[in-house]
Amino acid sequence: MPEADDPTADDPTSNAPTPNAPTPNAPGFETHTITSQEEALQAYRSKDLRQALYDAGEVVMGDVLVNLHGDDHRARRRLENRLFRKDTHTYYEKTLFPAIIDATLAPYVADDHAELVSLSHQMMMNLAALTAGVDRPQGTPEETFHLYSYLMTFIEGATLAHYTGDKEAKRAEVVDALARFDTEFLMPSIHRRRLAVAAVDAGEIDESDLPRDVLTVLIRNQDNLELPSDVVLRETAFFLLAGAHTSATAYVRTAHNIFLWLSDHPEDEELIHADTRFVQRCMHETIRLQPSSPVGMRWALNDVILPSGRAFPSGSKVVIDLLSVNRDTEVWGSDAAEFNPRRPIPNGLMPWGLSFGSGMHACIGQDLAGGVLCENQAPDTTEHLYGLVPVAVQALFDRGARPDPEDPPFIDPSNVRQYWGTYSVRFGGS
Repeated sequence: MPEADDPTADDPTSNAPTPNAPTPNAPGFETHTITSQEEALQAYRSKDLRQALYDAGEVVMGDVLVNLHGDDHRARRRLENRLFRKDTHTYYEKTLFPAIIDATLAPYVADDHAELVSLSHQMMMNLAALTAGVDRPQGTPEETFHLYSYLMTFIEGATLAHYTGDKEAKRAEVVDALARFDTEFLMPSIHRRRLAVAAVDAGEIDESDLPRDVLTVLIRNQDNLELPSDVVLRETAFFLLAGAHTSATAYVRTAHNIFLWLSDHPEDEELIHADTRFVQRCMHETIRLQPSSPVGMRWALNDVILPSGRAFPSGSKVVIDLLSVNRDTEVWGSDAAEFNPRRPIPNGLMPWGLSFGSGMHACIGQDLAGGVLCENQAPDTTEHLYGLVPVAVQALFDRGARPDPEDPPFIDPSNVRQYWGTYSVRFGGS
């Protein structure tokens, strides 16, 4: 919730740091960088280190789950955790997502060409809209591309700190897009859910008939959490962009790494089709090496001393260098900087390192995107959850995808996060 004494908390155009955060470059402002796995884990678990990564992206990220701290964060996380349970994940992965994959890939396969950056965002956006609670009543390709245009604008707003153009002009563009998205998509979606909730209260339908999405959860608890309408707008937009953008980015990067791996290990070609566990490990290894955000950032709300003895004075910023942490040779071996899906996972660690965070701000959707660990599972299990990204990547390879030699991929020069600008592939044997 907004802080009562913070005049910028409800201002969607504000670029002020999150409440209680120091002002950058103020007297005494210091920056400390963490590069070791041990200290990174300790920092993520410290209650006196508050999220600082999205200060410049407040236009979209203000007061959303990932930016909350303390009691406010616990209350909303506890509420939204109800949605991110195994039964819901199973419903998405086993029931909803296969049809979305088929429908998204079919025209590209028929055309024998796809541009993966655009394709992946369309595919993941379709599912992210279901998770967030953004209805698409027309169900047309035109409506999908229209919503996709909003998604890309929200992504630019959330990552505004990394934008290399005119930041003020981009911020104004994002504010306008949020207002139009609210009118065109969110308000009609809210209206439908309020009607459904009223039907439950009247005993006309069962609770199980309500949509399984974040917006429904927020509406049912809006008064208890004292959520203003602008926060509901940003929270819904956040789940739309987070669910789509991070998964889409991982999708393209995983596909690229598999292409490179198979060029050196052609004997693993069959594994890509026959064993989703192997594709899952490829995705986890990709996330370790190329996290969606290369750093984590925290403000020290008080003087902090980690168990390692490292000290951060109150008001300082702590940068967790995930590219260094996840490539620590003392933890991951001498080849830590190389992609190796057969890499042994160190005891007590996740195969993706700390790319999904840890502690109170561990990614709420990590199991949905990347599945659960399955080293000891039989390859033909129907119960195991592999994650939406591995399942989607396997579907791409099952359709014979390979890089287009006439249209090589390139990195987007407008953003320092090293996103692919375009990545063309062809299908089948042609």
